Amino acid sequence: MSTLPNFPEPNDPRVPAVGSIPRWISAVLIVFIAAFGLIGYLLYTNHGARTRLETDLAQANSKQSVLAAQIDQTNGRLAELNGQQEITAEKLGLTQADLEKARSLAQGIRHSQQESDAKLTDQIGQVKQEADTKIGEVSTDLTGAKSDITATKQDLEATKATLTSTIGDLGVQSGLIARNQEDVDQLKRQGERKIFEIHLTKSRTSSHVGPVQLTLTKTDPKRSKYTIIVVADDKTIEKKDKTAEEPVQFYVKGTSHPYEIVIFDVTKDKVNGYLSMPKDTGTVARAH
Repeated sequence: MSTLPNFPEPNDPRVPAVGSIPRWISAVLIVFIAAFGLIGYLLYTNHGARTRLETDLAQANSKQSVLAAQIDQTNGRLAELNGQQEITAEKLGLTQADLEKARSLAQGIRHSQQESDAKLTDQIGQVKQEADTKIGEVSTDLTGAKSDITATKQDLEATKATLTSTIGDLGVQSGLIARNQEDVDQLKRQGERKIFEIHLTKSRTSSHVGPVQLTLTKTDPKRSKYTIIVVADDKTIEKKDKTAEEPVQFYVKGTSHPYEIVIFDVTKDKVNGYLSMPKDTGTVARAH
Protein backbone atom coordinates (compact mmCIF):
# COMPACT_ATOMS: atom_id res chain seq x y z
CA MET A 1 0.00 0.00 0.00
CA SER A 2 1.18 3.43 -0.72
CA THR A 3 1.72 5.81 2.01
CA LEU A 4 0.34 9.35 1.60
CA PRO A 5 2.62 12.20 2.47
CA ASN A 6 2.26 13.74 5.76
CA PHE A 7 1.08 17.23 5.08
CA PRO A 8 0.91 19.57 7.95
CA GLU A 9 -2.30 20.67 9.10
CA PRO A 10 -3.68 23.94 8.03
CA ASN A 11 -3.46 25.43 11.38
CA ASP A 12 0.03 24.05 12.06
CA PRO A 13 2.18 27.00 13.22
CA ARG A 14 5.22 25.64 11.39
CA VAL A 15 3.58 26.30 8.08
CA PRO A 16 3.74 29.97 7.19
CA ALA A 17 0.57 31.69 6.38
CA VAL A 18 -0.35 32.16 2.72
CA GLY A 19 0.57 35.66 1.39
CA SER A 20 3.49 36.38 3.76
CA ILE A 21 7.29 36.19 2.71
CA PRO A 22 10.03 35.63 5.15
CA ARG A 23 12.26 38.65 5.86
CA TRP A 24 15.45 37.04 4.85
CA ILE A 25 14.05 36.31 1.45
CA SER A 26 13.06 39.92 1.08
CA ALA A 27 16.52 40.95 2.12
CA VAL A 28 18.06 38.55 -0.38
CA LEU A 29 15.76 39.81 -3.08
CA ILE A 30 16.66 43.40 -2.28
CA VAL A 31 20.34 42.51 -2.39
CA PHE A 32 19.89 40.76 -5.72
CA ILE A 33 17.96 43.68 -7.09
CA ALA A 34 20.61 46.15 -5.93
CA ALA A 35 23.30 43.89 -7.32
CA PHE A 36 21.55 43.69 -10.66
CA GLY A 37 21.02 47.41 -10.65
CA LEU A 38 24.64 47.96 -9.82
CA ILE A 39 25.68 45.51 -12.49
CA GLY A 40 23.41 47.24 -14.97
CA TYR A 41 24.82 50.61 -14.01
CA LEU A 42 28.29 49.28 -14.25
CA LEU A 43 27.52 47.72 -17.60
CA TYR A 44 26.01 50.98 -18.81
CA THR A 45 28.89 52.97 -17.47
CA ASN A 46 31.36 50.50 -18.95
CA HIS A 47 29.58 50.68 -22.28
CA GLY A 48 29.75 54.49 -22.31
CA ALA A 49 33.36 54.43 -21.29
CA ARG A 50 34.07 51.83 -23.94
CA THR A 51 32.25 53.92 -26.49
CA ARG A 52 34.20 57.00 -25.54
CA LEU A 53 37.38 54.95 -25.54
CA GLU A 54 36.62 53.67 -28.99
CA THR A 55 35.81 57.20 -30.13
CA ASP A 56 39.03 58.51 -28.61
CA LEU A 57 40.90 55.61 -30.14
CA ALA A 58 39.39 56.37 -33.52
CA GLN A 59 40.33 60.02 -33.16
CA ALA A 60 43.78 59.02 -32.02
CA ASN A 61 44.11 56.75 -35.03
CA SER A 62 42.94 59.60 -37.26
CA LYS A 63 45.43 61.98 -35.68
CA GLN A 64 48.09 59.33 -36.00
CA SER A 65 47.30 59.04 -39.69
CA VAL A 66 47.52 62.83 -40.06
CA LEU A 67 50.76 62.88 -38.14
CA ALA A 68 52.09 60.04 -40.25
CA ALA A 69 51.17 61.99 -43.40
CA GLN A 70 52.80 65.11 -41.99
CA ILE A 71 55.86 63.09 -41.04
CA ASP A 72 56.03 61.68 -44.55
CA GLN A 73 55.65 65.18 -45.97
CA THR A 74 58.30 66.47 -43.58
CA ASN A 75 60.60 63.64 -44.53
CA GLY A 76 60.07 64.54 -48.17
CA ARG A 77 60.92 68.14 -47.48
CA LEU A 78 63.95 67.07 -45.48
CA ALA A 79 65.08 64.91 -48.36
CA GLU A 80 64.57 67.81 -50.77
CA LEU A 81 66.44 70.15 -48.45
CA ASN A 82 69.24 67.62 -48.15
CA GLY A 83 69.45 67.43 -51.92
CA GLN A 84 69.46 71.22 -52.22
CA GLN A 85 72.06 71.38 -49.45
CA GLU A 86 74.31 68.99 -51.32
CA ILE A 87 73.92 71.00 -54.53
CA THR A 88 74.52 74.23 -52.64
CA ALA A 89 77.53 72.69 -50.97
CA GLU A 90 78.93 71.78 -54.38
CA LYS A 91 78.26 75.28 -55.65
CA LEU A 92 79.79 76.77 -52.53
CA GLY A 93 82.80 74.57 -53.05
CA LEU A 94 83.31 76.01 -56.52
CA THR A 95 82.67 79.54 -55.28
CA GLN A 96 85.08 79.05 -52.43
CA ALA A 97 87.74 77.90 -54.84
CA ASP A 98 87.10 80.94 -56.98
CA LEU A 99 87.21 83.13 -53.90
CA GLU A 100 90.51 81.63 -52.85
CA LYS A 101 91.89 82.22 -56.32
CA ALA A 102 90.56 85.80 -56.36
CA ARG A 103 91.92 86.40 -52.87
CA SER A 104 95.32 85.10 -53.89
CA LEU A 105 95.27 87.28 -57.00
CA ALA A 106 94.17 90.29 -54.94
CA GLN A 107 96.98 89.70 -52.47
CA GLY A 108 99.46 89.51 -55.33
CA ILE A 109 98.11 92.73 -56.83
CA ARG A 110 98.16 94.41 -53.41
CA HIS A 111 101.76 93.31 -52.89
CA SER A 112 102.75 94.57 -56.33
CA GLN A 113 100.91 97.83 -55.69
CA GLN A 114 102.69 98.26 -52.37
CA GLU A 115 106.04 97.69 -54.07
CA SER A 116 105.07 100.11 -56.83
CA ASP A 117 103.95 102.68 -54.25
CA ALA A 118 107.21 102.25 -52.36
CA LYS A 119 109.23 102.72 -55.55
CA LEU A 120 107.12 105.71 -56.53
CA THR A 121 107.58 107.20 -53.07
CA ASP A 122 111.33 106.72 -53.36
CA GLN A 123 111.32 108.27 -56.83
CA ILE A 124 109.24 111.19 -55.59
CA GLY A 125 111.65 111.61 -52.70
CA GLN A 126 114.61 111.56 -55.09
CA VAL A 127 112.91 113.96 -57.49
CA LYS A 128 112.01 116.25 -54.60
CA GLN A 129 115.56 116.11 -53.31
CA GLU A 130 116.91 116.82 -56.78
CA ALA A 131 114.34 119.58 -57.22
CA ASP A 132 115.30 121.08 -53.86
CA THR A 133 118.94 120.90 -54.86
CA LYS A 134 118.24 122.47 -58.24
CA ILE A 135 116.02 125.10 -56.64
CA GLY A 136 118.84 125.85 -54.25
CA GLU A 137 121.25 126.08 -57.17
CA VAL A 138 118.80 128.24 -59.12
CA SER A 139 118.32 130.43 -56.06
CA THR A 140 122.06 130.75 -55.78
CA ASP A 141 122.30 131.47 -59.50
CA LEU A 142 119.47 133.98 -59.21
CA THR A 143 121.20 135.61 -56.30
CA GLY A 144 124.39 135.72 -58.31
CA ALA A 145 122.51 136.91 -61.38
CA LYS A 146 120.78 139.54 -59.32
CA SER A 147 124.13 140.64 -58.04
CA ASP A 148 125.47 140.63 -61.59
CA ILE A 149 122.45 142.59 -62.78
CA THR A 150 122.90 145.07 -59.98
CA ALA A 151 126.56 145.40 -60.80
CA THR A 152 125.78 145.68 -64.51
CA LYS A 153 123.16 148.30 -63.77
CA GLN A 154 125.66 150.20 -61.74
CA ASP A 155 128.18 149.86 -64.55
CA LEU A 156 125.56 151.05 -67.03
CA GLU A 157 124.77 154.04 -64.89
CA ALA A 158 128.44 154.80 -64.53
CA THR A 159 129.04 154.32 -68.26
CA LYS A 160 125.94 156.29 -69.12
CA ALA A 161 127.38 159.19 -67.28
CA THR A 162 130.31 159.15 -69.72
CA LEU A 163 127.97 159.20 -72.74
CA THR A 164 126.88 162.58 -74.01
CA SER A 165 124.28 163.86 -76.41
CA THR A 166 124.93 166.50 -79.03
CA ILE A 167 123.50 168.10 -82.14
CA GLY A 168 124.00 166.23 -85.40
CA ASP A 169 125.08 167.63 -88.78
CA LEU A 170 121.40 168.06 -89.71
CA GLY A 171 120.77 170.15 -86.63
CA VAL A 172 118.77 167.38 -84.90
CA GLN A 173 119.44 166.48 -81.30
CA SER A 174 121.15 163.11 -81.31
CA GLY A 175 121.04 160.33 -78.81
CA LEU A 176 123.87 159.35 -76.55
CA ILE A 177 127.22 159.37 -78.32
CA ALA A 178 129.76 156.54 -77.92
CA ARG A 179 133.39 157.60 -78.07
CA ASN A 180 135.00 154.16 -77.93
CA GLN A 181 134.25 150.47 -78.27
CA GLU A 182 133.27 150.20 -74.62
CA ASP A 183 130.66 152.93 -75.10
CA VAL A 184 129.34 151.09 -78.16
CA ASP A 185 128.88 147.95 -76.12
CA GLN A 186 127.07 150.05 -73.54
CA LEU A 187 124.69 151.43 -76.18
CA LYS A 188 123.96 147.88 -77.33
CA ARG A 189 123.10 146.82 -73.78
CA GLN A 190 120.78 149.77 -73.32
CA GLY A 191 118.83 148.64 -76.36
CA GLU A 192 117.30 152.04 -77.06
CA ARG A 193 118.42 151.94 -80.71
CA LYS A 194 119.76 149.41 -83.14
CA ILE A 195 123.53 149.52 -83.25
CA PHE A 196 125.74 148.24 -86.10
CA GLU A 197 129.50 148.52 -85.78
CA ILE A 198 131.48 150.22 -88.54
CA HIS A 199 135.00 149.14 -89.50
CA LEU A 200 135.78 150.64 -92.94
CA THR A 201 138.94 150.78 -95.04
CA LYS A 202 139.33 153.47 -97.68
CA SER A 203 138.18 151.94 -100.97
CA ARG A 204 136.24 152.57 -104.13
CA THR A 205 133.81 149.78 -103.32
CA SER A 206 131.04 150.04 -100.76
CA SER A 207 130.45 147.82 -97.72
CA HIS A 208 127.15 146.77 -96.22
CA VAL A 209 126.56 148.01 -92.70
CA GLY A 210 123.13 147.06 -91.50
CA PRO A 211 120.56 148.10 -94.14
CA VAL A 212 122.80 150.69 -95.83
CA GLN A 213 125.99 150.82 -97.93
CA LEU A 214 128.97 152.87 -96.92
CA THR A 215 132.12 153.86 -98.86
CA LEU A 216 135.11 155.50 -97.18
CA THR A 217 136.73 157.86 -99.68
CA LYS A 218 139.04 160.07 -97.57
CA THR A 219 140.67 160.22 -94.15
CA ASP A 220 142.61 162.99 -92.36
CA PRO A 221 144.01 161.57 -89.10
CA LYS A 222 145.68 164.85 -88.09
CA ARG A 223 142.42 166.77 -88.14
CA SER A 224 140.30 163.67 -87.20
CA LYS A 225 138.23 164.14 -90.33
CA TYR A 226 136.89 161.78 -92.97
CA THR A 227 134.63 161.69 -96.04
CA ILE A 228 132.04 158.92 -96.51
CA ILE A 229 129.39 158.11 -99.13
CA VAL A 230 126.04 156.71 -97.87
CA VAL A 231 123.64 154.76 -100.08
CA ALA A 232 120.22 154.31 -98.46
CA ASP A 233 116.65 154.26 -99.66
CA ASP A 234 117.77 154.55 -103.32
CA LYS A 235 119.64 157.73 -102.48
CA THR A 236 123.37 158.45 -102.48
CA ILE A 237 124.55 161.01 -99.96
CA GLU A 238 128.14 162.23 -99.56
CA LYS A 239 129.10 163.29 -96.07
CA LYS A 240 132.28 165.33 -96.64
CA ASP A 241 134.92 166.33 -94.13
CA LYS A 242 133.05 165.08 -91.08
CA THR A 243 134.70 165.28 -87.68
CA ALA A 244 135.22 162.31 -85.40
CA GLU A 245 132.49 161.95 -82.75
CA GLU A 246 130.16 164.12 -84.83
CA PRO A 247 126.71 162.52 -85.43
CA VAL A 248 126.31 162.23 -89.21
CA GLN A 249 122.55 162.14 -89.79
CA PHE A 250 120.33 161.11 -92.70
CA TYR A 251 116.69 160.09 -93.13
CA VAL A 252 115.08 157.14 -94.87
CA LYS A 253 111.45 156.62 -95.76
CA GLY A 254 109.16 155.43 -92.99
CA THR A 255 111.15 156.89 -90.11
CA SER A 256 110.55 160.01 -88.07
CA HIS A 257 113.99 159.96 -86.50
CA PRO A 258 117.25 160.12 -88.46
CA TYR A 259 119.84 157.42 -88.81
CA GLU A 260 123.21 158.40 -87.32
CA ILE A 261 126.79 157.51 -88.14
CA VAL A 262 129.35 158.19 -85.46
CA ILE A 263 133.07 157.67 -86.23
CA PHE A 264 135.24 157.94 -83.13
CA ASP A 265 138.54 156.58 -84.52
CA VAL A 266 140.19 157.94 -87.68
CA THR A 267 143.52 156.49 -88.90
CA LYS A 268 145.45 156.77 -92.14
CA ASP A 269 143.20 154.59 -94.27
CA LYS A 270 140.62 153.31 -91.76
CA VAL A 271 137.80 154.47 -89.56
CA ASN A 272 135.92 152.79 -86.68
CA GLY A 273 132.53 153.70 -85.30
CA TYR A 274 128.91 152.63 -85.48
CA LEU A 275 125.58 153.11 -87.25
CA SER A 276 122.62 153.93 -84.98
CA MET A 277 119.06 153.29 -86.18
CA PRO A 278 115.72 154.03 -84.47
CA LYS A 279 113.78 150.93 -83.45
CA ASP A 280 110.48 152.31 -84.79
CA THR A 281 111.62 151.85 -88.36
CA GLY A 282 108.56 151.37 -90.55
CA THR A 283 110.49 150.25 -93.61
CA VAL A 284 114.04 148.99 -93.88
CA ALA A 285 116.35 151.23 -95.86
CA ARG A 286 117.10 149.70 -99.20
CA ALA A 287 120.82 149.65 -99.92
CA HIS A 288 122.12 148.82 -103.40
